[in-house]
Amino acid sequence: MKKFFKDESGATAIEYGLIAAAMGLALVAVMPLLATAITDTFTTLAGGISSGS
Repeated sequence: MKKFFKDESGATAIEYGLIAAAMGLALVAVMPLLATAITDTFTTLAGGISSGS
């Protein structure tokens, strides 16, 4: 019974799962902002190319 309570082999998997979930939430929060910035950059580039400047 003591060996069972001291076994921490599953703790690592849980920690990796929590890290992956936190990274997923961070990506969901940042992606819309990043997409807007990229769209604005390409719009500016396309305007510059079409006007020849």
